Amino acid sequence: MSNERARRGLMLVVSSPSGAGKTSLTRQLIADYPDLELSISMTTRAPRPGEEDGREYHFAPAAWFQEMIEADAFLEWAEVHEHLYGTPKAPVTAALAAGRDVVFDIDWQGARTVAASAPEEVVKVFVLPPSLADLSRRLHARAQDAEDVIRRRLARASGEIRMWGDYDYVIVNDDFDHAYADLRHIYLAERLQRRRNPWIGPFVKGLLAQSSGD
Repeated sequence: MSNERARRGLMLVVSSPSGAGKTSLTRQLIADYPDLELSISMTTRAPRPGEEDGREYHFAPAAWFQEMIEADAFLEWAEVHEHLYGTPKAPVTAALAAGRDVVFDIDWQGARTVAASAPEEVVKVFVLPPSLADLSRRLHARAQDAEDVIRRRLARASGEIRMWGDYDYVIVNDDFDHAYADLRHIYLAERLQRRRNPWIGPFVKGLLAQSSGD
């Protein structure tokens, strides 16, 4: 992007109950748009099968996580499903300063904290499952958690769904392609917001100067 049309980066926050599809949706968006990067959260939980440190999460011991809390090194952090999750502040700040966009795959608690820290830069999207029965099916199908963990996630889902009113947009993920199209349209429209494109003012001024010179 040329310096003449440099834009301010945005923070796209995507939340959902566990298993509703936010991770698949956000990863597809990142794959399709090179100006968008993932904010990789830190967590104290153990990696699931197939997960890699630094890709899905930064996996850290609880003592290390606590040190970062005390150093105010997180943009947000919360305890979820008996583990700690947090968003390291430094990489997000660097990306936004360079005009890149950052997507957050975080829960409603983190979304609320991030939005409070930078309300003009944050766009919040909540992803709903078509039904709780479908959510249960998805959690069992991915075979990443023990049955007691799945039960806790399903029990927590109702409380998470009640937070939908905190969000700017809501998507029902009953069909991945349709849900992804909705998320993509939201992202592209928000990129065009006037306040995120400070180059437009000088550009219009130049157009008007051309007109007055005719």
